[in-house]
Amino acid sequence: MSKQNLSSGLKAREVAVRTLMAVTLKQRPFDVALDDLAGQAGLNPRDRAFVLNLLMLCLRRYGSLKGLLSSLLQTGLPKNATWTEAALLTGLAQILLMRTADYAAVNETVTLVKNLPGKEQGFSGLVNAVLRRASREQDKLTEKLNKWPAKDLPKWLFDSWAEAYGKDTASAIARSLQTTPPLDISLKPGLDPEEWAKKLDAIIMPTGTLRRTVGDVTALPGYGEGHWWVQDFAAAIPAKLLGDINGKHILDLCAAPGGKTMQLAAAGATVTSVDRNKNRLKRLESNLERTGLSAKIENADAARFILNTPVDHILLDAPCSATGTLRRNPDVIWTKTEQDVGNLSAVQARILNHAFELLPVGGTLIYCVCSLEPSEGINQINKFLEATPSAKRVQIQASEVGKISALITPDGDLLCLPSLLADEGGMDGFYAARLTKV
Repeated sequence: MSKQNLSSGLKAREVAVRTLMAVTLKQRPFDVALDDLAGQAGLNPRDRAFVLNLLMLCLRRYGSLKGLLSSLLQTGLPKNATWTEAALLTGLAQILLMRTADYAAVNETVTLVKNLPGKEQGFSGLVNAVLRRASREQDKLTEKLNKWPAKDLPKWLFDSWAEAYGKDTASAIARSLQTTPPLDISLKPGLDPEEWAKKLDAIIMPTGTLRRTVGDVTALPGYGEGHWWVQDFAAAIPAKLLGDINGKHILDLCAAPGGKTMQLAAAGATVTSVDRNKNRLKRLESNLERTGLSAKIENADAARFILNTPVDHILLDAPCSATGTLRRNPDVIWTKTEQDVGNLSAVQARILNHAFELLPVGGTLIYCVCSLEPSEGINQINKFLEATPSAKRVQIQASEVGKISALITPDGDLLCLPSLLADEGGMDGFYAARLTKV
């Protein structure tokens, strides 16, 4: 489609449609696709923010939006009408979820389809009819859209959670994933949480995390000075399970982009951070520079890394399916498969075995994943403990997690479900186990 003479709103909506197709049909990484397409279109910051918000909603609600669209079409769309379908989905999201002005959502989406090359421009009348109906029946269709949260998850994923946690809990998790997550902040130790909660218009969560509504992070007080960093409530817990680490040498495996490295360094530890991804390590380096913290950075495979200096403890945030982070990364819902979970479980086992070999007797190893899949969490640890007589589980206490006993499993591990503390904004899904070598 030609970019000449397109209005600002029309360009933004075209970028949204193209990015949605790139992620859902071609499995392109969301950030890469959006950066490329927004850059090509020359979007200004305001339009880019609109596109990002629209796409987050579309991806979080992709399954239910497609189901609703199907119910509004008598005969359905031809299989090759991919542009038209994506345009309709973004239009419905604007009308029902963003409550964008009807004339903009309808007229510019219709114009977008009219400008398509080939046969799809012939669907502009259909697009107009569907979106005008959505405008007339907003409340009714929104209620229908919200009725079945499980539709916004692949069947294999919902079934996995239903088996692990029960159908009601799985449905509660699915519903929590439809919401926009808050902005969670980890404050440097030594700074007054009460004072910074006021400065940031935030609340203090039971574990010390500051929580506020989303906004321009870089414009908030203290960001440029490096007084804090963005880190989900759940993701901030595992590093705290090492206890007092002042003066200790901690090995942070699979460390990038560095939230846990910054926690460890800010707590007074000497940190060696290992990650195999050079681009993610650049983000880690940037975060350390902004916060004035330091760590020794190693670009290496965590399953083969060789220690030159003994460490006291190890934190392993293993590569995983990231199914616990779907609120913040909804593209993962439609790019990960059941097979990916199996493949990643094998990778986790290799890294965990190697990490334990590096752990000294009496040392602590924290294994954690931002996944809700038992095969990546509890099952992974139980298999490891059965095969490793020198490994022992050290139970986590409620007093270590803000006295929120619901976060502790019967085995004494950490399990954060996105549906917990829903009234306070929920959290990412996270699992962690604490092990020691005897």
